[in-house]
Amino acid sequence: MGLSEITRFGALDDPEIDLAEAALLLAGLDHPRVPVSQYRAFLDEVAGEVFELGLHAEGAAEQAAVLQSVLAGAFGFAGDRESYDDPANANIIDVIDRRRGLPVALSILYISAARAVGWAAYGINTPSHFLIRIGNGSNAVIQDPFSSGAVLNDDDVEVLLRSVAGPGLYMNPLHMEPLSNRAILVRLLNNIAWRAEEGGDRERALVIHERMTAVAPAFSDLWWERARLEQELGRFSAARASLSAMLETTRDVRTSKRIRQTLERLARSIN
Repeated sequence: MGLSEITRFGALDDPEIDLAEAALLLAGLDHPRVPVSQYRAFLDEVAGEVFELGLHAEGAAEQAAVLQSVLAGAFGFAGDRESYDDPANANIIDVIDRRRGLPVALSILYISAARAVGWAAYGINTPSHFLIRIGNGSNAVIQDPFSSGAVLNDDDVEVLLRSVAGPGLYMNPLHMEPLSNRAILVRLLNNIAWRAEEGGDRERALVIHERMTAVAPAFSDLWWERARLEQELGRFSAARASLSAMLETTRDVRTSKRIRQTLERLARSIN
């Protein structure tokens, strides 16, 4: 399996993306000898447990309790507080093996299990610490898979986010908006890319950005970051191709001008 398997997700309408399947295939790129099928089977097993226990669950609060009981209780999934920055925490295969992960990776497991049994489940746009929403409307609940599936009220969410993002955080209604499947996958991958670059491994960071642009080709900013890495690694022709792709996706006049100026500079560098 290669990047071409991932590229097909980039051509799908967002609701058609199977979030867990995409995350598994992305994880499989770093585990080429591991049969992804056994992890699909595991996710089916989790969904089966949720279905059995949640057969008579009424409302979002009861559904969240079932998810917590199965994923945190029966299967032991929790946040990795001891080695938070370990890249394995953002790889779904490793997360399943270790039963530990980052908030966004664990959230994908919760969302996948909920959706498999027909429940409404979304990742939400909280900064710094990924949370999920179970249910719709006023009866929806916020859940924190990193904290063993704890259900949070509005005050809990604000305290949590200020603890991880700083006291200057201003809670915005946009923080509670649902994210697209693509945005969740990008956020998952960005954790790996950021840690790779922080560790000085720009080659690895570029590989992950290639995966991000494959999954979300219309996310213009991803092409800019990919082109930046390509330039830093001396791959100027590749950087030009990335910027040209970005030019096709952006509608902002100032951004387009900035891209054209950079393309002109790169052309001079190559020549």
